Amino acid sequence: MPDYDLLVMTALGCATVVSALIAVLHRNLIRAVVAYAVSSVCLAAIFFLLASPYAAALELTVGAGLVAVLFLVALILAGGEAGESGA
Repeated sequence: MPDYDLLVMTALGCATVVSALIAVLHRNLIRAVVAYAVSSVCLAAIFFLLASPYAAALELTVGAGLVAVLFLVALILAGGEAGESGA
């Protein structure tokens, strides 16, 4: 009988790493911010599975919520194209 906790933890870990890599390597800033938010949500789910609900709630509010919204608002207020770099 497979250990479902290990399978879920492995899937969440892989999803976290892949979305973090997308957030770092993607040239479109809007998609990078969305990938960062997905990475934070996956990390919060890992914290929750490790029986740490306070760390999970903190990661959800600060990581996925505040920082991702701050990045998006800064991009909107800057008025630049999403794919352009300043150089």
